[in-house]
Amino acid sequence: MRPGGARPRSRPAGATRRTRRTRRTRRTRRTRRTRRTRRPAGRSGGGGSRLGLGAALGACLLLLLAACTAPATFPRDIGFHEIEGWAADRHADAIPAFLAGCARITALPPDRPLGGGGALAVTAGDLSPACAEAATLPAGDHAAARAFLERRFRAVAVGRGTLTGYFEPELRGSMTRDARHATPLHARPPELVEVELGAFAPDLAGRRTAGQVRDGRLQPFPDRAAIMAGALSGRGLELLWVDDPVDAFFLHIQGSGRVVLPDGRVLRVGYAGQNGRAYVAVGRALVESGALTREEVSMQAIRAWMAAAGPAEAASLMARNPSYVFFRALPGLPAEAGPIGTLGASLTPMRSIAVDRAATALGLPVWVDGRDPLAGAPLRRLTVAQDTGGAIRGAARADLFTGWGAEAAERAGRMREEAGLVVLVPR
Repeated sequence: MRPGGARPRSRPAGATRRTRRTRRTRRTRRTRRTRRTRRPAGRSGGGGSRLGLGAALGACLLLLLAACTAPATFPRDIGFHEIEGWAADRHADAIPAFLAGCARITALPPDRPLGGGGALAVTAGDLSPACAEAATLPAGDHAAARAFLERRFRAVAVGRGTLTGYFEPELRGSMTRDARHATPLHARPPELVEVELGAFAPDLAGRRTAGQVRDGRLQPFPDRAAIMAGALSGRGLELLWVDDPVDAFFLHIQGSGRVVLPDGRVLRVGYAGQNGRAYVAVGRALVESGALTREEVSMQAIRAWMAAAGPAEAASLMARNPSYVFFRALPGLPAEAGPIGTLGASLTPMRSIAVDRAATALGLPVWVDGRDPLAGAPLRRLTVAQDTGGAIRGAARADLFTGWGAEAAERAGRMREEAGLVVLVPR
């Protein structure tokens, strides 16, 4: 016994051997754990370390993928070098259209809003300096036109949307009604009142409605079905008569046209107003009924369906669109000039577009990146916002004026393409 130590307790037989075995087992387990802990990372058998490294690499990869696939936000400023096809365009070809709009804009008060919202809102005064400089550019000088645009404007991408087309159709008509010419084009009724909603609520800037005042209140104007049934008959509002109700219907969609009279004279007619009812696309009704697929919808397909269905079914389909357009004669418009757009300037084929004025100011240059449905090739070019339309809603929505004649009609009727838009805003 140790000096001063306590007497050991008695043990059962065999206790000493079990204790030794237990101590050896514990030492072996500690040694194994120590070896596993000290094993270098990446060495064969180091599964725990490889798992940690793999997880870290996987997390980094996920972060990189998330950054690559994060959707772009719009609107956003971009460099002109980022616009695909910008350097290849014939920029000077768009300057006459821009100047045509400038002639109207510079006559307005400087504080007159041209449209657009938020940071993209533009007044006549904002655009006047660019208009003055554009008038000094040498005709046909694409390099000078490009330098002017890059100096005077900043490029703002507004996203990808839908690009459609419209054209100036040709109809056959008469100044008087007869057995052949029985479908009227109406002049604007004097009681029709248009309201700029932005004057009453800033968040509705660029939006309009129309109706008629009764008992001191603005009431809805008759819709297409009511007017087709005779709601305006007997009032002398018939501007002229045409020989095809389907042609008249599509003239309402296009907004302007050329009417060939029996003596060969051509009368130009333009937009004079709208009844305030929302535009409804009849092609959508045909898709919903199963008559057409979404991919099949075009002006040509809708016309074909109407011809096959007969006059009664065609009239019923047309009545599904409550919007109705009124017209005015444009006797002084030269044959080589385009129709008059909302801005008040003649439209230029393939260089003028209709936009949503609440999102894009009239008069601004707009880069369009879409596809030509006839050529099947990219359609990338500078255009000018000079018109509006009932079906044109949203910043990334545009309607390209294709001109007049058979090719213009074919291109416009088939154009429904995904497109990107970049608006050029005065610096």
